[in-house]
Amino acid sequence: MPLPDTLPLIGITWADALFMTLGGVAIAASLFVVLGRDIIRNGLMLILALGALAGIYVMLGAAILAGAQVLVYIGAISVLILFAIMLTQSKAAAVKLTFQTQAIPAALIASLLAIIFAITLGTNDWKATVFADTPAPQGTTSTAAKLFGPYLLAFEVVSVLILAAVIGGIYLAAIPRAGQIGAEDDEEVR
Repeated sequence: MPLPDTLPLIGITWADALFMTLGGVAIAASLFVVLGRDIIRNGLMLILALGALAGIYVMLGAAILAGAQVLVYIGAISVLILFAIMLTQSKAAAVKLTFQTQAIPAALIASLLAIIFAITLGTNDWKATVFADTPAPQGTTSTAAKLFGPYLLAFEVVSVLILAAVIGGIYLAAIPRAGQIGAEDDEEVR
């Protein structure tokens, strides 16, 4: 039995429901990133927000952009941020993060920006989203040829650089400090 075009009892299409779900997940995860108190969970919620945004890109027909979002932002940068947090975070850290003392000024500025965006977006007539001289989509062949052609070496160099940064972070986190197991006498460490 095929699915109906709209959701029963609600009357919206499946695509609209999926878009609202992904948008809600992105907004909720982003709010948790900003308002959360545990920095590891904040990093994980950042990955969830970026993943929901990649899902929205897929719905809009930008599969290459969604793939880049997953590979670059989720696969590399977010994981690198989480590694940096986990490797450098001390167990004796303060319970309350210092940047959260600026919540009221940040809320005021965010509210002001929301008002500016609402006024700006509300006054536009949005008659056409594509200009007359916009070329038809060509697919991913030309983009893949450019990425894996002359710029392949640059991507490989960047991946080696990220790998070196992760290895360096692990090495720095593993250096024994004074008073830890594996550290030499206190006078030699200083």
